[in-house]
Amino acid sequence: MSWLYDFFVGPLNTVAWIYILLPCVFAGGLYFTIGTGAVQFRRFGYAMKNTVGKMFKKQEAEAGAVTPLQAVTTALAATVGTGNIVGTSQAIALGGYGAIFWLWLAALLGMVIKFSEVTLSIKYRERDAKGDWVGGPMYYIKNGLGPQWKWLAVMFSVFAILASFGIGNMSQANSIMDSVKGAILAFNPGMESTAAIEWGTGIFLAAVTALVLFGGIKRIGSVTEKFVPLMSILYIIFTLVVIGGNLDGLGDAFRKIFVGAFNPQAVLGAGAGIALKNALVWGLRRSAFSNEAGLGSAAIAHAAAQTEGPVQQGVFGIFEVFVDTIVVCTLTALTIISSGVEITFGEAPGSALITAAFATVFGEKFASLFVAFALMMFAYSTILGWSLYGTRCTQYLFGLKAAKIYQFIFIAVVIIGCVSPIAAVWNLADTFNGLMAIPNFIALFLLSPVLFKTTKEFFSDKSKLK
Repeated sequence: MSWLYDFFVGPLNTVAWIYILLPCVFAGGLYFTIGTGAVQFRRFGYAMKNTVGKMFKKQEAEAGAVTPLQAVTTALAATVGTGNIVGTSQAIALGGYGAIFWLWLAALLGMVIKFSEVTLSIKYRERDAKGDWVGGPMYYIKNGLGPQWKWLAVMFSVFAILASFGIGNMSQANSIMDSVKGAILAFNPGMESTAAIEWGTGIFLAAVTALVLFGGIKRIGSVTEKFVPLMSILYIIFTLVVIGGNLDGLGDAFRKIFVGAFNPQAVLGAGAGIALKNALVWGLRRSAFSNEAGLGSAAIAHAAAQTEGPVQQGVFGIFEVFVDTIVVCTLTALTIISSGVEITFGEAPGSALITAAFATVFGEKFASLFVAFALMMFAYSTILGWSLYGTRCTQYLFGLKAAKIYQFIFIAVVIIGCVSPIAAVWNLADTFNGLMAIPNFIALFLLSPVLFKTTKEFFSDKSKLK
């Protein structure tokens, strides 16, 4: 089966990412920016006021729905994960310092793309047999484009289910195991076998995932609304402490990012083997992996929100990408670069790079423990979010009973992720990410007139702009 793996991580990966997803992020991002009147920039204040400003007010949801806070934290749980820590580290190691510049650019365009996905998800959602709100790309394809496009909805659902085992499961579980193993080895450097750590972590993680997953969207929402704010605030505080402790390297970090974006060899030297193409591609790849703009996944979680209308929920998409990439990924990058830790360019790191950066201020043992804790919280919440996405797509294709079977398989794959080689896990996750975006972007482009009209009508009604 090695030939099949080679095909997935080779030619198919290249086509999905280089020739489809990355051009769609640029072209689509510019197109939606123009069509929505640059909503992510001109309405940024409104978005922050109506997301952060209202997020912690007491909210209740009717049967079959979740609160806007639970919807956005479920979506953030799936997006704020190892992509922010391990993914950002890999962007730097594989694409050079300049990859962070392209990661930022992709995020600015990703804001409007995710706004578009969430807005259309609310506009075309429906109730399922249990009375729950369901939506996402498969539903805005079905209800927005009509039955002749059903094949596109099926394509998205299949790719999303496969992606849920990669981006939302195996890569997250693998990163948790890697960080736990790193923390244990920091205190027991002489340990010869780590198989017990890998299997033990996998079994424990599968068990706690099952406890939440079988409780449905309500239980997932109630867990993520507590997890996401806590883990984000803690991580932000600790990265700021490390950056503060290495403040003399902060200015040089920004110089490396901006110079490296257009001339990587000027800051790395010719021997590093990092070219401009690497910086651009890996910056965009890890941005998409981190915030998932263009994949359509977050729209599935937002569809369950009890909200006043499509645009009111759509602005949460702007907020999500801003927090995930502009804030958290940037802090990770600045922590690593300003600390001056040694980076092996051309090799994909696990959690070792960010751990080394934290160790410059907190020491190796505490850094190992904190990174293990942070990754466990980030990655576990991502597993919960993606379990919902895969469940909804399975439900769309095969019905409610089949969704239960999917959930059992999903839990088993958690264990597989903990005992699999990291390179294989990340390579497969990358490919499935790229494939997901293809049907989603087709739908977004075809439904763009509806999106633009809905956005324009909302913001032209001054009574709604409170």
